[in-house]
Amino acid sequence: MSVKITSFDLPVKRVVAVLFSMFMVCLYFPAHSPGREWLLADDHKQPAVLGEGTSYVIRDNNETLVELAWRYDLGYNEITLANPDLDPWYPGARASVLLPTSWIIPKAGSSGRTYPLIIINLGELRLYFFNQRKSNLFVTTFPVGIGRQGFETATGRYWVTKRKKDPCWTIPSSLRDEYPGGTVRVPPGSANPLGRYALRLSRHDYFIHGTNKPLGIGRRVSHGCIRMYPEDIEKLYEMTPVGCEVLIVYETVKVGVKGGIPFIEVHPDYLNNKNQQTIARYLLFQNRLWGKIDSFLLHKAVEGKKGIPVALQ
Repeated sequence: MSVKITSFDLPVKRVVAVLFSMFMVCLYFPAHSPGREWLLADDHKQPAVLGEGTSYVIRDNNETLVELAWRYDLGYNEITLANPDLDPWYPGARASVLLPTSWIIPKAGSSGRTYPLIIINLGELRLYFFNQRKSNLFVTTFPVGIGRQGFETATGRYWVTKRKKDPCWTIPSSLRDEYPGGTVRVPPGSANPLGRYALRLSRHDYFIHGTNKPLGIGRRVSHGCIRMYPEDIEKLYEMTPVGCEVLIVYETVKVGVKGGIPFIEVHPDYLNNKNQQTIARYLLFQNRLWGKIDSFLLHKAVEGKKGIPVALQ
């Protein structure tokens, strides 16, 4: 199964209609709610399964999966993977939409870390912020946009070196051909692609930042930086100190446990094309879960690649 999430092409009139629809949603529905926080179990030895999936019925022909993604703090990739039979721009009135509001914590965040900690999983286009208060460990998660083909965001271990509110953007020399008129610096404002908040990483060409193009969240569209919804980056900015460790990983297969039941979450592998059945079996053995699963459910989940936690019992 292949899923294209690198670009989009829409008629201008349709984009205007969607933006108007999103404006009306702001008037009649609760606003976008930035990442929810969960308290993790004390043992935290196996990756946890956060949240619960839910469903939503499309009200009319003007409502889209794209605005639902924004409203429920999901990425474009997440809502389209979970609903492969629905057109993201024309799902149709009374269509039932699965809202994938459940996630398995990446293996990189399972144990042995110091906090606060940010983990960005490029395999699912999602960020996890871990923070310890007294003896309790909490995690908050947000969707992100990442580097497009040819500008893939690099995995690695970094640190937040600077926090910037209303940042200016100095256009790298390698990108100035894309900005005619000799523009070198973009001041704060609606035209600034960094948005209102930015966290500079120890790899100095990388930021975690807001965006003036929120439809790019859940897509591979940046030059390597990590983009977030404006509401999400504001919340993350408030929580994140200078010196916070940032791990950027690539995990397309994750396993976790909830209520004693093993779960698996599988995303399309857009980089490595590795055998995900083999990876899944290895992770289940590693977490001592193999004897507790239904192999048919495992095979179905791996082949489906819907990006949602699936129970294996």
